[in-house]
Amino acid sequence: MFIELQGAQVMLNQRNGNWETGPLERPLGRGINFQIFVESVAPLLDALKQHEWALFRECHDAWYRIAGEERGNRQFLVQDPDGYLLRFAEDLGKR
Repeated sequence: MFIELQGAQVMLNQRNGNWETGPLERPLGRGINFQIFVESVAPLLDALKQHEWALFRECHDAWYRIAGEERGNRQFLVQDPDGYLLRFAEDLGKR
């Protein structure tokens, strides 16, 4: 589910194992991922590669059913130094 206010979005997922980077022990938060839309993911991928920063999930195209249509993202996930997942995505439009 997405919660949105003036363009800022928070996505809430039920635990399914896809985003968990380690055991969920208190303090919680290691299963969270922040989605950040950018115009293009390519410059970010180049910068991460240049700094030899590993990706949690490689860049891929993903399609999600939203309000009766499919919306696409080109996206990848990277962990910040504290272990939080950051999902950077660019909009691929609808199909």
